[in-house]
Amino acid sequence: LHLLSRRKRQMCIRDRNIANQYRKYITCQNPTYYPKKKRGKNPMDHFHTRTHKLKGNISPDIQENIKYTTQIMQDCNDLVQKQFKIGIDHEISIYIVYMDGLVNTEMLQESVIRPLLQDSFPQERTAISQYVIESADWKWIDTMEDAMTAVLSGNTILFLGGEARAILFSSKLFPTRGVQNADQEVAIVGPKDSFTESLRMNTALIRRRIRDTRLKVIQKQIGTRSKTDYALMYIEDLVQKDILNKIQKQMDKICVDGIFDNGMLQQYLEKDSKTPFPLYQLTQRPDKVASSIMEGRIAVVLDNSPMVLLLPVTFNVFFQASDDYYNRWEITTFVRILRYVAAIISIGLPGFYVAIAGFHPEVLPTPFLLALISAREGVPFPVIVEVLLMELSFELLREAGIRLPGQLGGTMGVVGGLIVGQAAVDAHLVSTIVVIVVALTAIATFSIPNELFTSAFRLMKFFLIILCAFWGLYGFFLGFLAMFIHLFYLENYGVPYAHPMVEERGRLSTAFQDFMVRYPLKRMKYRPEFTKEGARVRQKEDEDEK
Repeated sequence: LHLLSRRKRQMCIRDRNIANQYRKYITCQNPTYYPKKKRGKNPMDHFHTRTHKLKGNISPDIQENIKYTTQIMQDCNDLVQKQFKIGIDHEISIYIVYMDGLVNTEMLQESVIRPLLQDSFPQERTAISQYVIESADWKWIDTMEDAMTAVLSGNTILFLGGEARAILFSSKLFPTRGVQNADQEVAIVGPKDSFTESLRMNTALIRRRIRDTRLKVIQKQIGTRSKTDYALMYIEDLVQKDILNKIQKQMDKICVDGIFDNGMLQQYLEKDSKTPFPLYQLTQRPDKVASSIMEGRIAVVLDNSPMVLLLPVTFNVFFQASDDYYNRWEITTFVRILRYVAAIISIGLPGFYVAIAGFHPEVLPTPFLLALISAREGVPFPVIVEVLLMELSFELLREAGIRLPGQLGGTMGVVGGLIVGQAAVDAHLVSTIVVIVVALTAIATFSIPNELFTSAFRLMKFFLIILCAFWGLYGFFLGFLAMFIHLFYLENYGVPYAHPMVEERGRLSTAFQDFMVRYPLKRMKYRPEFTKEGARVRQKEDEDEK
């Protein structure tokens, strides 16, 4: 008896393991399957699958569709639903559903509702779409998931009695602002328009600049609950297919409840999150996006976001401004050299001062050393505390200036900096040289045209200050060496982040034409290396022109 009971227990355990393995297999093959739980559950769960999609198809019984819609949209007081009968003998039941505030009610009334109520047409229900509806942008749908998603996206759904499908009308009219000037990427020369929070308006601004049939727009949705629309824009014969496929797979793998801005999206896309340097470029200028697409790059346009994501990126694209290509090449080259020098100053100047003043004052000329000693006379803090105090004070003033509304923010930054700096010098908390060092660092930081890239320099600045506080000039050079090694190690979709400084031996990159020195436009005949092989010729050769 003991052996029999033991054998029975072993068989039960084996059957339980087999059942668990089968349940895992079924769940992997069909994500909508999940075992029923005996615990109390949300009464709305029987409408949704495990992936937050609605169950069920559109029923030919219009009352079933009304009941389903009423239950799933319970407590949604901005839902507008209307049922009426049409036809000569009022034999066809109609049920219209849309969201108040998201649709163009005037267009809906003139192109859909008025023709249905006034016109006479054949008795077939399909004749409604053929003879009556005056809207050109419509299609048939057959699932409740498509119907409710369309309603929440600003479209209108028309259910027909006796028809196991519904008509979707495009009637979107979102509350949005118009095209305004680019406030974050100001350019003296060139276009002044910028992107808005409307996906279709942003794609239209890019289409306006590239009138090519090979400019493709792949539109999908992301977010299980937000269902945010996004579009991948690229030129078919310039983009590298392997990079495009990687980006599409990454976007399809993202499974999160909501994405509301491109700033969130880039954090889900980046593989190496252990770097302060941005691996994606955000811009609000349509001309910059158009020029990037024509170099074989890919633009990600997200609904509700006034910024467009560009990829792949390299180190040098963050030093390029839009008006660089609208000025003469001599002026642009001079300005770009200033930007690279400003980047070095914004990172290394405070740390270099800490290293010299704290460890190696003998390298200074005697008059300058005496001036430094007299300036620090009466200051009770060491050099590292003095520099950190002023740098953190400036960061606080910058954050306060950003958060304050309008022109008050700029006034706060200027007046606050003057008052705090002068008061700190008069109170002998800091020396005048430290105030000058911090001011030069701030000016150099503002010279870089990309805000995300500037934020990385602000963090690396404190990293170098700490290294110089421990090891002096050795820490200064070791910090820069570690930073360069880190930059050379990074890559973005197979493209080296430090390109074109990192290149194969014996090969001169065409990207040097648009690097620190910008060649004249007539000599920039080739696109960068991340353009598709065989499509890098930008303009005709001189022999062809002859």
